[in-house]
Amino acid sequence: MKIVLAGAFGNLGFEVLKQLVEKGYEVIAADLKEKANNGYEGRYAFKEIDATRPETLKGLFDKADLAISTVGLTSASTRYSAYDIDYQGNLNLFNEAKSAKVKKFNYISVIACERPGAEKVPMLHAKWLFEEELRKSGMAHIIYRPTGYFYDIAKVFRPYIDNGEMQLLKGYGTIKANVVACEDFAAFILEHMNDEGNPIYEVGGKETYTYEEMAKLCFEAAGKETKIKYAPPWLFNVLANLPKIKKEGKRDIILFSKWTLTNDLVGRDVTGEASFKEYIDNYFGGKSW
Repeated sequence: MKIVLAGAFGNLGFEVLKQLVEKGYEVIAADLKEKANNGYEGRYAFKEIDATRPETLKGLFDKADLAISTVGLTSASTRYSAYDIDYQGNLNLFNEAKSAKVKKFNYISVIACERPGAEKVPMLHAKWLFEEELRKSGMAHIIYRPTGYFYDIAKVFRPYIDNGEMQLLKGYGTIKANVVACEDFAAFILEHMNDEGNPIYEVGGKETYTYEEMAKLCFEAAGKETKIKYAPPWLFNVLANLPKIKKEGKRDIILFSKWTLTNDLVGRDVTGEASFKEYIDNYFGGKSW
């Protein structure tokens, strides 16, 4: 089977790439740039693409059986919006795949993008809009909606733990999530990538914690006293609309952060054996800090 993996050198994409290669699939790894010295050179074909520029996608899907896209905006950008990447970028990929008569298009979306209120959060709404394109296309597809990843929590919490004080939203102390390890989610993607019936999977890990509990785990792993400051939710709206924040391309990130801290994000499709607590112990305990 020939598989085109778009976004192959992001955090999740590279885990998917490794597992596809290890299982012997013929893989076209497509991204803006190739991860250097990745240990898998020669076991896949690299194609440099920019999903926002359809001309760079020509021929990408020739003779491919399956497309998998992990393409999405994951950080602040002054050049692109979530709609440019998550919606239009993926639509460009899909249109090229359809023209090449690819049989199936599998898409990594995000949990809760269909909920009321999500249309006000570009990083959710853009994904939902592309999901809608898939659903009405008639092409076989799978939509994966992860809850979030271990490394995301560690990366977001790290500056707060380093400074000795975590900031959460007042009145939302019981909000919880079962984030998943990238390697476990990648394994789930491969296990189900040929499933029929156009399913939607909401994928999370085996451990569920409130964000207060996550913060406590981080402080304990770092050997620090737990200190949590509670901010009103409206403060995020004020921050998101500051001219400086907009200019730096951080508005969408702030709105997405508010959403995650005010909505339960527990995936029903639990996968993997990796422990979030053990990951945090290692990360803040010094083994990968």
